[in-house]
Amino acid sequence: MDKVNLTEGFAKIAEHWRPRVVAELNGQEVKLVKFEGPFIWHQHDHEEELFLVVKGRFRMEFRDRSVDLEEGELLVVPRGVEHRPVAEAEVEILLFEPKGVLNTGNRLDALYTAPLGQRL
Repeated sequence: MDKVNLTEGFAKIAEHWRPRVVAELNGQEVKLVKFEGPFIWHQHDHEEELFLVVKGRFRMEFRDRSVDLEEGELLVVPRGVEHRPVAEAEVEILLFEPKGVLNTGNRLDALYTAPLGQRL
């Protein structure tokens, strides 16, 4: 039972779009990730994802609308919904999702698909 300091964790992350696992519970992973710019369109057929903005802001785009998120706000993306996060400037996000979920969901992409289970 180790505590997690989010500020220290984010300071260790240099790459964008590469989530790092900081905790696990009940088959779920808590991940920290930094990103900037647009991600790829993708969906998770069987999993939901929770995005909590720790620092900065970003826009979650859906095919029919978009949602702007600020620090301290969160959004759950339902399973099977195509989405794409976009950040005009670097943002720090806490992710909560089932263990073993690829960050690119149903798409493999040489630039954006991150290795599974990378810890800080």
